[in-house]
Amino acid sequence: MSAQFFSKLSQNYIELLKDDEYYDITIEVGEDPNVKIFRAHMNILCYRSSYLRRILASNKKNNDNILAHIKLPKISPEIFQTILEYIYGGVLSSNTHDISDSLKVLAAADNLHLQELVDYLQKYLIENNSDWIEQHFGFTQQISSQSNNLLELQEFCTNFMAQSPEKIFNSFDFTSLSEKSLISLIKRDDLQMNEIEVWEHVLKWGLAQNLNLIPDPKTWSDDDFKTMKNILQHCLPLIRFFSLSSLEFSQKVRPYRKLLDQQLYEELLNCYLEPGSVPKYNVLRPRKIKNNEFKTQIIDSKIVDSNIISTVSKWVDKVVINDDNYEELYLPYKFELLLRGSRDGFTPKKFHELCDGKANTVTFIKVKGNEEILGGYNPLKWETTGKWCKTNDSFIYSFKNKNIKDAILSNVINAKGAIFCGEVWGPQFGKDLIINSYKITSNSDEFTDFCVTCCRNNFYERNIRDTEDNFSIEDYEVFQIIE
Repeated sequence: MSAQFFSKLSQNYIELLKDDEYYDITIEVGEDPNVKIFRAHMNILCYRSSYLRRILASNKKNNDNILAHIKLPKISPEIFQTILEYIYGGVLSSNTHDISDSLKVLAAADNLHLQELVDYLQKYLIENNSDWIEQHFGFTQQISSQSNNLLELQEFCTNFMAQSPEKIFNSFDFTSLSEKSLISLIKRDDLQMNEIEVWEHVLKWGLAQNLNLIPDPKTWSDDDFKTMKNILQHCLPLIRFFSLSSLEFSQKVRPYRKLLDQQLYEELLNCYLEPGSVPKYNVLRPRKIKNNEFKTQIIDSKIVDSNIISTVSKWVDKVVINDDNYEELYLPYKFELLLRGSRDGFTPKKFHELCDGKANTVTFIKVKGNEEILGGYNPLKWETTGKWCKTNDSFIYSFKNKNIKDAILSNVINAKGAIFCGEVWGPQFGKDLIINSYKITSNSDEFTDFCVTCCRNNFYERNIRDTEDNFSIEDYEVFQIIE
């Protein structure tokens, strides 16, 4: 028969800790003015902590026949008292320290190689005090990043930063992150930040590592760029540059082009100047941004879904779409409904009444009798001038059965004929997507519903339909897109 009597054993060892008679080592803990001398027993310390065993072995050789004395200046006396009670009695007092003290005990236990206590405290803090950790994230992150052994707490901190970056960066000094922590964060596919925000935060972090650099890159010398490139050498390959819009690239990346690998920069230029070109550079997939409540309500449409507006938004921003990222939602804009045919009517008068003077509009047309959707993007303002309007940024498109993979995109190739504005016309794109009507009588100001609706190939790259025959409109919607 075997029996275990750990409770009494623990009690006896705690009594030994408090006894002043049989100690053979003194431990000086803390820094001035908070210093305390503890009396302890070498055999117990050696067998409970490999760290203390190593220190004591060296101390014994250098100080033979002299009472051993060691110093632990990085641990406070209050925290070390808790550690000693664990070492001697296998107990951890729950009422002697608050949550911040628990983190300090965790750090001390890690330094002393008390793995059992490290494992317990990490799990306890995460499972029972996650709200406190989030509220005191800076302190928690600082503790966890000091050791390669606190992996569970590090993972919790990184997960929280990835899922709720807006909560962190409003209250936490992002630039205080270690390079290791920063890399762990920005390499994640599920980091819930727009890529331009990731880029801007990485630049801000890099500047904080060298306070001699002025934030404006226009003032940087070649040596300054080399210094910054060296600071960010492990971060730059993790930025998803191909997920940036052309405007973001032009305004936010080009000023720092000397930081980038020359081949990468040339590939980026090619992709923005020649939409649809396939980069040879190793392209990281866009991050997997969750379709949160705001984004599910980003458009009030009876024609299209979030997948279609995501694809159109990528085209607007000239984001490179490939087999790896075509399903990833990209929703940087709010689509504000200006007109719905089934609600407002199908006349050019109503179109111009509701849409004139509005720039950056997207049109969706539901073809009657099938699941075909046609449309176009106009960065200019609609008018009734009867003139051609020049732009290099408009495009037209079609979707069949809402299938985004087989969507047809047709960019303008004759900028002078990109958009036509006139009182008889609706949203007309060149002579390629034609929508117009007739006056009821020659002397009337009233028009019929749209009755000439067809697609041809003139001023845009390709025809977005298989036929140039006239089609009927079941419904159509015009949205203004707003960041």
